[in-house]
Amino acid sequence: MPSKLFVFSLVLLFAPSLMAEEERTVSYYRDVRPILQANCQGCHQPAKQGGEYVMTDFEKLIAGGESGGAAIVAGKPDESYLIELITPAEGKAEMPKGKKPLTEADRQTLTLWISQGAKDDTPASTRPTIDHDHPPIYSLPPVLTSIEYSPDGGLLAVSGYHEVLLQKVDGSGVAKRLVGMSERIESARFSPDGKRLVVAGGSPGRLGELQMWDVESGELTYSIPVSYDTIYGANWSPDGKQVSVGCGDNTVRVFNAETGDQVLFNGAHEDWALDTTFSVDGSHLVSVSRDMTMKLYEVKTERFIDNITSITPGALKGGIAAVMRHPTEDQLLIGGADGIPKIYKMFREKDRKIGDDFNLIRAFPALPGRVFDVAFSPDASLVAACSSNDQTGEIHLFNTADGKLLRQMAEQQGAVYSIAFSPDGEQLASVGFDGVVRINQVKDGTLVRQFSAVPLAAQTAAAN
Repeated sequence: MPSKLFVFSLVLLFAPSLMAEEERTVSYYRDVRPILQANCQGCHQPAKQGGEYVMTDFEKLIAGGESGGAAIVAGKPDESYLIELITPAEGKAEMPKGKKPLTEADRQTLTLWISQGAKDDTPASTRPTIDHDHPPIYSLPPVLTSIEYSPDGGLLAVSGYHEVLLQKVDGSGVAKRLVGMSERIESARFSPDGKRLVVAGGSPGRLGELQMWDVESGELTYSIPVSYDTIYGANWSPDGKQVSVGCGDNTVRVFNAETGDQVLFNGAHEDWALDTTFSVDGSHLVSVSRDMTMKLYEVKTERFIDNITSITPGALKGGIAAVMRHPTEDQLLIGGADGIPKIYKMFREKDRKIGDDFNLIRAFPALPGRVFDVAFSPDASLVAACSSNDQTGEIHLFNTADGKLLRQMAEQQGAVYSIAFSPDGEQLASVGFDGVVRINQVKDGTLVRQFSAVPLAAQTAAAN
């Protein structure tokens, strides 16, 4: 049994830290907001108001939701419904729904903030002005980083600022605006059946976010915070049951598309993972990175299997920005900083040796500058790649079988960052620095149509 002197010594030892916890001033912006952002805002935002409760707006955060009770009563944590919801009983808490309870430290931070008056110290310059109820207003076209055809060829998913715009392919207007929390949208991909859209993006240096949207209704199914920085390269497994992303924290992740549960996590890369794709049967995942490698993983075990590209120093020149799998075979088309599109075998057929690049099938003629995106045509007979070089961009079309350059897509203006073949393979859509969607005819490279990807303020005013 410990002596009284020993117990008294422990009290003296820990008393300063306990007093410091009581005395510290909790900041909403610095301390509370990150907890809510990481655990709560995905289900409680204007685009998805779980329990009719919005936690991205401070006034609505205080007011509460459908329960009718005040979520936060300044100075009175015991009367604040939020504290009741996050307090676990027998190891379980009502919120966050379906997740582990918040840590004791996070609960103490929230409680202390409320007891200190629940003040909002958010700097005016960082207060959100864009959400589902207040979509972006564009005076100038934004830089565009992603474009994708719907499987039926009727829509184009185009990245915007804080949103993905579902544009009608004929250029007649916007069908839906999917406005979420992420400032930057890095990729948006339709599910194999076209019913859902997975979006990867975030707010640089603060939040990575995976969004899942219902295409028909335009409603947000779920939003998941991923890492502390923007995420990239969202893609679907062939059966539509899983989605993958690369992350700015050098990790690669796979999620259950239905529930949003993470099923794969791997940190084999040494720099940002920028794009991902699955094998034909969905058993394996491939990622490419700024670290100049293309890596292979087994999805079921989450294991890193192989470096598909050569690991010999100097064999590769710069990072890899994009990867696309052959429509029917386990072959991988990549492009990156060296400007040279290449096709690799996914699975190694020879033992690795120093200096080898055995998996390489074909290298295509270089584009000027960096390659930002690559694409197989639906029948895989053609390969397209887009680039940026000194504020100009080009799209080259190659013959897959022999690597021959066939033609360039006409009338590109500025850097080109994303391309996509139409489902019938007859047209190629592109976006880039100037914020304009361009659609070119594949057979001769001519420009079919072009239009602004976003509704511009001047156009909106003229329409009214």
